Amino acid sequence: MSNKTELIRLEGIKKSYNSVEVLHGVDLTVNAGEVIALLGENGAGKSTLVKILAGDISPTEGVIRINGAEMSELDVYRARDLGIRMIFQELNDAPSLSVAENIFLGQWPTSGKKVAWKELKKKAKDVLDRLEVDIPLDVEAGSLRVGERQLLEIARALIQNAKILVLDEPTAALSNVEVERLFKVMEQLRAQGVGMVYITHRLDEVVRVADRVQVLRDGNSVLLDDVRAVSRDDMVTAMLGHSASENVRPTSIHGDKIALRVSDLSDGSNFSDINFSVNEGEVLCLFGKIGSGTSEILECLFGLRRITSGSVEIYGGGFSPKSPQDSTAKRIGYLPADRQRLGSFAIRSVAENLSVSSWNRMSRFGFLKKSDEEAAFATWQQSLNISARRGPGQEIATLSGGNQQKVLLGRWFEAQVNILLLVEPTRGVDVGARRDIYEIIRKQAAESNMAVIVATSDYEEVVLLADRALVISRGAISAEFSDDLVQANKLIAASS
Repeated sequence: MSNKTELIRLEGIKKSYNSVEVLHGVDLTVNAGEVIALLGENGAGKSTLVKILAGDISPTEGVIRINGAEMSELDVYRARDLGIRMIFQELNDAPSLSVAENIFLGQWPTSGKKVAWKELKKKAKDVLDRLEVDIPLDVEAGSLRVGERQLLEIARALIQNAKILVLDEPTAALSNVEVERLFKVMEQLRAQGVGMVYITHRLDEVVRVADRVQVLRDGNSVLLDDVRAVSRDDMVTAMLGHSASENVRPTSIHGDKIALRVSDLSDGSNFSDINFSVNEGEVLCLFGKIGSGTSEILECLFGLRRITSGSVEIYGGGFSPKSPQDSTAKRIGYLPADRQRLGSFAIRSVAENLSVSSWNRMSRFGFLKKSDEEAAFATWQQSLNISARRGPGQEIATLSGGNQQKVLLGRWFEAQVNILLLVEPTRGVDVGARRDIYEIIRKQAAESNMAVIVATSDYEEVVLLADRALVISRGAISAEFSDDLVQANKLIAASS
C-alpha cells in the first residue's frame, strides 16, 4: 500500500488540438509505492494524459508538480531524468541482441572507447536478481516468451532509475503464468517505492494490483476512489456513462446442419484427441488459459499449423488444411489475436484491409476498381458502425482497437465465409466496443448461417458470446457447457 509520499501531481490538465479540446481539466496524482489503475474506453483521454506525464506532449493548460516542485516545462528528456518510464503493450526491444544488451539498450557502460562487457553483465544480473527473475543473460531477446521480454523492459527502466512506471495494457499478450509473474514483480516494485500507473481493459486485474482507480470518460475524470470502495459495476458505469446490461447468455438460434466436425485431432505437442462439431449459425467458444491449446486448434483448422493425426470434415466432406489458401478456398476465415502484426496491413487503408480477401471475386479481367473497394467498405461501415472519420482511405493503424477489429470482421463477412475462426477477438478492446463486437458476431452468425469458433481466455467473453463452450485444459477437453454458461466459476474451475 502507498506510503503517501507524492511523486507527481498533474492539476487541471487541458489539452487541445487546433480548436478541439480532448482533456478538460484532469488531475492525476501518483504516490510512491502505489498503483493507480487508469481506466476508460478508447478515446477517453488516457493516452493523451500519460503522454503529458511522460513529456511526449505538452498540456495546453494545467500544472505539473514533481516531488513538490512545479515544472515550467516537461519534455521527454527531462521526464526520463526524473525517473518517469513508459512500458508499452508493443515490445520495444532489439530481438537480435542478448538479454544483457537489451537491459542496457542505448546506454551500454564503456571503458575507454570499448563496451565494458563485464560491468554490463554484472549490472544486468543485479537488476534481474532485484526482480527475482531468472533469465539467461546471453540468449537473444527474440527467443524469449512475450512475458519475459516485457520484464526486460521493466529491468531497463530500473537501470535508468525509474521512479514512476506507466504500464499500458501489459498483460494483453501474456499467459496466466506470465501474468502472475508480472504481478509479483509489481509487488516488489511497490515495496521498493516505485509508483505505477496501470492502464488496462481487464477489470478483474484492477482489484488484483491497484490501490486506487481513476476513470476517464470523454476527456473528463469521472471516478477516483480507493479500489476497495469501488465495484466492477461502478467502474463499467463510469466508463460507459450508463449502467451496463447484466451478463445474460444469448438465446441459441442456430440450425441443425453441421458445418465443421473434428475427430481425434492432434498436433503432436499442444493438444490431442480433440472431438467436437459446430453447426451453422452457432457460436462455439473454446475456453482455456493462454497456452492450453485453444488457439493452436484454430491454427490447425486454418492451415497455419500441421495436423499430426485425426480428421476434419467440412459439411460432411473430408478436409486436410495444408495452408491458409486451402482453408480460404473452403470459405473459412480466421482472425489472429495479434491483429496489428498478423491480421491487418497497417499502412494500407481501411477499404483495402476490408476487401483484401475478396479481391479475386471483385476483380474484372485481373483489374480491381478502387470504387468497388470503397463501396464494400461503405456497406460494412454502416452495418458494423465503424468509425473512420477520414473515410475509406484512412490507414487502419490510425483507428481504435475496436474499430480495427470491426474492419477485420467485415473482411470475412464481405468474403462470405461459412466458417469463421476467431482468436481472442476482443483483446485490447474497450468495454463498449467489446459488446458491439459480440452483437456483430452473433447477428452475422444468425443472418448468414455462419458457424463461428472462438478461442478465448476471457470467461466473460464466453458468457456473453457463446451458444456452447468447450473448456480446454492442458491440450484436452475437460468440460462442455451450454445451459449454465453464465456460471463463470464452473468455467474457471474446469480450466485449471
